[in-house]
Order: sequence, then structure tokens, then C-alpha cells
Amino acid sequence: MLVRDAMSPKVVEVGPSHTLRQAAEQMTAAKVGSAVVSDPDGAGPGIVTERDVLIAVARGLDLDRVVVGDHVGSSVVYAAPDWSLDDAADAMARGRFRHLVVLDGASIVGVVSVRDIIHAWANERAERGAVEHHAAAGVIGTA
Repeated sequence: MLVRDAMSPKVVEVGPSHTLRQAAEQMTAAKVGSAVVSDPDGAGPGIVTERDVLIAVARGLDLDRVVVGDHVGSSVVYAAPDWSLDDAADAMARGRFRHLVVLDGASIVGVVSVRDIIHAWANERAERGAVEHHAAAGVIGTA
């Protein structure tokens, strides 16, 4: 399976001057765990996640004053739609993060999360299991 098969094309975009509260509200409304940070003056899109918001809360920061740009890492890893899910999972494990911005050329086409990958793998296993079950039961003939 490929990243394009598992990614969410629903992308919340915020600017670096948005507050963490604004980003959290948009992520909550869209029911996603990350927002892509688009900065025309930056090297490329960044990402802010629910974990960034949680860390800010734990540190007692004012979510209405702290801006997203202060929480975007400098070494963002991007995925391509034609990456395998294994490649995306490996990149996440190496980088110790749970979301990848998916770029097709310079265009943001989605976000893939650990949850998306696990869901896709579980569905693939279930489908494979159903086919094997039907084959064993003689429902699917062999040529």
C-alpha cells in the first residue's frame, strides 16, 4: 500500500503567527491531530501537532499568546504520495513523530498519521483474511 491510499486529504493549514489556541481549535473542528504551517518566507511547510499543544499546556504557556511558528521544527520530513506505508512508518519511527506532510512536488496533498497507517494495514489484513477464509471454505474457486 502507498501513502496516497492511507493519507487524509483533509489538511488544516495555519500560518506561523496563529496562536496555539487557534491552531488547536481548527484541528479540533476538523477532527485531526495536526495542522500544516504555511509560511511564505519559510523553507517549506511545517507542522504543529496536538502533542505540541499538550506540551505547551504542561509548561504553563499561554495558548493565546504563544504562536505556532515557535513550535515548528527546523527538520521537517515530508512524504510523497507514492511512498510505501513501510517507508512512511520507518521515517516516523526514525524521527520519533506521528505525522508526515505529504507533498506532490511543491503542493501539499495531505497528511498521513500513524493512525492512518495502522488503519490501512488493519484493513488490508482483514481483506486478506476474508479472501483466505472464503478460499478455504471453497467460496472462491481456483483456476
